Amino acid sequence: MNAQTRDASNEAVSILDHAPVRAVILAGGSGTRLWPLSREQFPKQLIGLLGEESLLQSTARRLEGLSANHPVSEEKIIVCGEEHRFNIAEQLRQVGVAARIILEPVGRNTAPALTLAALSLVKEGGNAVMVVMPADHAVTDEAAFRRSVANAVRYANDGQIVMLGIVPTRAETGFGYIRLGAPLDGNDGYCLERFVEKPSRELAEQYVASGEFLWNSGLFVMRASTWLSAIEKYEPEIYAACVEASKGESKDVDFSRVGSAAFTACPSQSIDYAVMERVASPESGFHAVVVPLDAGWSDVGAWDAVWDVLPKDADGNVAQGHVMLEGASNTFAHSEGRLIACVGTNDLVVVETPDAILVANHSSVQDVKKIVGRIKREKGTEADYHRKVYRPWGCYDSIDAGDGFQVKRITVKPGGRLSLQMHHHRAEHWVVVRGTARVTRGDESFLLSENQSTYIPLGQVHRLENPGKMPLELIEVQSGSYLCEDDIVRFEDNYGRS
Repeated sequence: MNAQTRDASNEAVSILDHAPVRAVILAGGSGTRLWPLSREQFPKQLIGLLGEESLLQSTARRLEGLSANHPVSEEKIIVCGEEHRFNIAEQLRQVGVAARIILEPVGRNTAPALTLAALSLVKEGGNAVMVVMPADHAVTDEAAFRRSVANAVRYANDGQIVMLGIVPTRAETGFGYIRLGAPLDGNDGYCLERFVEKPSRELAEQYVASGEFLWNSGLFVMRASTWLSAIEKYEPEIYAACVEASKGESKDVDFSRVGSAAFTACPSQSIDYAVMERVASPESGFHAVVVPLDAGWSDVGAWDAVWDVLPKDADGNVAQGHVMLEGASNTFAHSEGRLIACVGTNDLVVVETPDAILVANHSSVQDVKKIVGRIKREKGTEADYHRKVYRPWGCYDSIDAGDGFQVKRITVKPGGRLSLQMHHHRAEHWVVVRGTARVTRGDESFLLSENQSTYIPLGQVHRLENPGKMPLELIEVQSGSYLCEDDIVRFEDNYGRS
């Protein structure tokens, strides 16, 4: 750790015997095994898989009411990719969560992401205890979760690195395991003895039966300065690259951007491999602790995990949306609109969206990612986008397309404003369905109300905005030789897009 960072950290430690708690949420990843709901541009952490709230929204609220002895800062630290920033900011706004959103120029796994968050906290003059949570996990017993975190915070305040280990409910071969060492006095903690890679079925059964192993959850609790000391010791290249990237941090609308060149040069490594597996050694100089967590945790990694978490009928079925079941058992059916009728099905997953349908056996859901890989190789859009695409100003739904034309339903939020732009290859016709539109077309600026329309010729500079207090809805008919989204030349944009 450099001298300036170390001095700031030590001063913070002397002032704060019990440091404030900060939620650090790592919101990268694409969740390909939950296709077709999870897409590259709208991944599983943004989806309401288990209820009305998305996984990100539930995670951001998970520490509310942690403990009177451990004040939790209202401002969360979110580290995410550039492409998801507007959706993440909007979802947090919807549930009233304040956040500092740090943008990764490129994905470099969880260790660099956490290092950016820790540097940001130390730079602001504090040495908070970080509760590090992936954005895409689920917890059904929030009170039990907070109790375990409160125990972990006590150890972290003493400079220890804490993992939350999941009390296993079955012999799972898809998770890594943690072997518990000697119990510690008070607070329900254990020394971390060692990590175990994903085991065979026979070994997993032995681990669960012994009571000496927990699942590796990816949940960590530690002071910001403790993490920076560990990452500097074990992965100095990651530390140096993140420090350099952090020096170039700048504000962009509601986001914090770090230096792109420095972070792009950073090695890619997970928290486990970079630090946690090394601090388990007695010679490490760090104290690694495991606190058990028994709170209905799930990584919601594939469709069988979603089915497992949700309440079922007497025959083991889960039905979401417009679904009819007849003689079905252990079936998961999710409809985004169209009727799904399952007759005599058993151990099946059926997921319908406007542009794709998945049918899979429970035993094969891990292979959904292979389908996503094939779609990408064949240049299909279904791996990246839903038919409805969200933008910072609202969204659009591509409702029809053919040779030389495309039809979209566009919704613009109150106060929303599209970029001032033009297209080389297409003309557009707009028909207002609901609300009021302000249209810029060349040197003209005018209002359109319901049932009124206008035409934007090819090559004409134009802009659409909603000056009203209700959503603006319109139908856009595009015509031309090339209708892809990259045919946009932006001259001005409220949201900092190039």
